[in-house]
Parts: sequence; structure tokens; C-alpha cells
Amino acid sequence: YAILSKCHQIIPEPVDVLKVLDFQSSPEGVRKTTGFCTARRGSKPDVAYRVGKQAQISAPTKQLFPGGVFPEDFSILFTIKPKAGLQSFLLSVYNKQGIQQLGVEVGRAPVFLYEDQHGKPAPEEYPLFRSINLADGKWHRVAISVEKKSVTIIVDCKKKVTRPLSRSNRAVINTEGITVFGTRILDEEVFEVLLKIFCDGKEQSGGKKETESEVKKGRADKQADGSNSSTAL
Repeated sequence: YAILSKCHQIIPEPVDVLKVLDFQSSPEGVRKTTGFCTARRGSKPDVAYRVGKQAQISAPTKQLFPGGVFPEDFSILFTIKPKAGLQSFLLSVYNKQGIQQLGVEVGRAPVFLYEDQHGKPAPEEYPLFRSINLADGKWHRVAISVEKKSVTIIVDCKKKVTRPLSRSNRAVINTEGITVFGTRILDEEVFEVLLKIFCDGKEQSGGKKETESEVKKGRADKQADGSNSSTAL
């Protein structure tokens, strides 16, 4: 799990959410399993974690963003294998009043929940990706990219869908609360998540050439208009 952002701060490494949430210590309800790639030349197979209903995993959001600032534009990258038919939030960010400000839902027609400091967008305007199905029991590489007033999801470096995000100008996500993993897991459903994802670019979810070319084009566009290049958090 990683979050990449475009921002004014220079932060050298992406945020490894699973590391911050201490998955390596195998908390209750979490166990290691084989990841997306079962064999790699010169290295060990990928590591994933199977998460059960009893798992209660959270951390203060400031542990993910020690500077206290959640980036306005950002990407969330993950590799996931939900149980077929699952419909649940994978990651949620709450403010200190307990309001869910950001949520990544996986399943059929996943939803991207986002609520800024002014309560925008309204729940009926949350981006819904009807043509996407992440709950088919297969591994998927997913990138969710938020930029200005749109959000884009890229699945398996192939399918790309963009939806409007009706948030305020200079939208803020408060970091005074907590970040929770799998807070809405239903019944006995489980899913597996790859521990680490290595990416080079705001819109990249894998190493395929077509995705890399999109990243390079985006960088060229940003340099042309004088904006900052993508910086990893």
C-alpha cells in the first residue's frame, strides 16, 4: 500500500501504509500468505497478508504524515485479492470528530469516499465506478489518482475510468484523527493485500509500457506549465 502525492514538500519515499500499521508484527486477525508473484528471479516470492473480520488495525494519521499535511492531490496504489463478492472499505481516514473523510471501497462498482473541510462532495456525489469489479476473486493492481476536481482509477494497467470529484478549492483532509484498515469488513469476509508496491509516478499501477508513457507525458505537461513534478510521500 502506498500513497504518492504532488506537493511542495520534498519527501523521498512513499508511505508504506501496511508498514505504518505494523502488519509485520502479525496482529490478531492477520496472517502472512503468498502474494501476487509466487516466484521472482533472484528474490523471494511476494508477501501478502490475509485479513480476517477480527482484525482491528489503526494508527494516528499523523504517523503516516508526520508533517501534519495530507496532500491535496495524491494517488493510492495497492495490489489486492478480495474474496469474491466482497463489498467493504479497505482504508478509511477519520478526523478527530469521527467523520470519515476518505475511504477506498473494494467490490463490485467500488466507491471513492471523499469529504473535505466543507463537507464536499455530498454523499450522493461520491465517485462510483460501475464498470469496475474488484471482487471477482482475482488479484488486481489498482491505482486511484486524485487531481484537482477529478479522480481516476486504473486497474491492471489497462482499464482507466475518470469521474468528477466535486470538492472545494484548496480542499483539506484533516490529519488529527486516525487511519483505519478494513474498518467495514463484513461477516467472515477476508482479502489479501500485497505488502509493498514499487511505483515511479503519480498514475502508475504497474510496469507496463503504456502506463509508463502516460507518466512521462504527465511529467512533461507539468514541466511545461511550471507546476511541481510528482513527489512520493
